[in-house]
Amino acid sequence: MGSKSIENIIDLSSERARRVHDLNEKRLEEVRAAFVKALPLTKTVVKAKKKPKKKR
Repeated sequence: MGSKSIENIIDLSSERARRVHDLNEKRLEEVRAAFVKALPLTKTVVKAKKKPKKKR
């Protein structure tokens, strides 16, 4: 056995964790997209404050 066979070993637990993470991330993105579609966030318009009128 050489170093080549050691490099080809796959850690199945880390690969499974990565795959599960990717699936969860995909599901989360779908939920976010649904929320944005149902409840779009409007951009807030900053209104300039009016100066109070001077009293005479």
